[in-house]
Amino acid sequence: MGNAQVVPTRPLADAAHSVRTFKIDGLSSTSTASATATSGHDECVVVCSRWSVGWHEWEIRCYPASSVCSMWVSLKLVLLAHPAAAGDVVNARLDCWLVDPAGLAAQSEARTLGAHGTLTVKCAITVLGEQRPRVDVPASHPVPASDLDRHLGELLRSGTGSDITFVVSGETFAAHKVVLAARSPLFMAEFFGDASDKKCARRLEVHGMEPAEFKAMLHFIYTDTAPELDRHDDEEALALTCRLLAAADRYGLDRLKLICSQKLSASICVGTVARILALADMNNCPRLKATCVEFIVGTPAILGAVLATEGYKDVEANCPWVLADILKSASGRKN
Repeated sequence: MGNAQVVPTRPLADAAHSVRTFKIDGLSSTSTASATATSGHDECVVVCSRWSVGWHEWEIRCYPASSVCSMWVSLKLVLLAHPAAAGDVVNARLDCWLVDPAGLAAQSEARTLGAHGTLTVKCAITVLGEQRPRVDVPASHPVPASDLDRHLGELLRSGTGSDITFVVSGETFAAHKVVLAARSPLFMAEFFGDASDKKCARRLEVHGMEPAEFKAMLHFIYTDTAPELDRHDDEEALALTCRLLAAADRYGLDRLKLICSQKLSASICVGTVARILALADMNNCPRLKATCVEFIVGTPAILGAVLATEGYKDVEANCPWVLADILKSASGRKN
């Protein structure tokens, strides 16, 4: 008697295993030879056992075979039904042992049939792979895009549950400490740090910022977007972007700072480069600063035009140390 087997493709550690012992009655060399002669080798004599293993229904079937000098029995493992999707492959293995009258089992050893043609068989079914049926999400029902920003934006707009109010140049803004602290290290230290006042007032006044930029910053904190930067003409957008860059540096909003830096890089021209250069230097934006310097020393004509602007005169008066980078880059190009 041999093993019915499907070769496993996954480790045995990820398997379901079940063992049963049962009897096959009514077998003899005469009856087996007759069945083989009349019905062929594929004639099933009896269904030996049926049980569920690894979320699948299985059946073990007995097939006789014989020759002039010997006879044997083959056992076949049959998958009846399983809940996986059509076309899936189930990896399984059937191991079989003959059991002698004393109860000892020996795998695939020859045995003589009992007086009444009875065999005692011990079988083990091992099913590899997932132990639970797979549930596929229909393609016609895709997961919708995240709308967390919309919900948090509405929370900011409505002020529901707010526990802090900011006053900026007389205009008030309701917000939520936990949201602000989660997004800004400055707010985290101010509201929940070791040095924070646990009885912090519910109303704080903000200095050095205008209402428009503070509102845009709050919107970014709640939604991770800054649509205000695209809602103005060039001059207003440039002014707001400059102020938001400073606010982002002040409150540790690195992503907003990068967004503002990229927009300012795209706005560099002879008339704006000196102003942007000073801003980049004051708010620790080395890439933006390097871009400005490269633009200024790009050609002698551009350098001369920038030196004649009011913006450059302001830089010369208020940030003279910035000029060292310009002179260094210009000298390097000449050499």
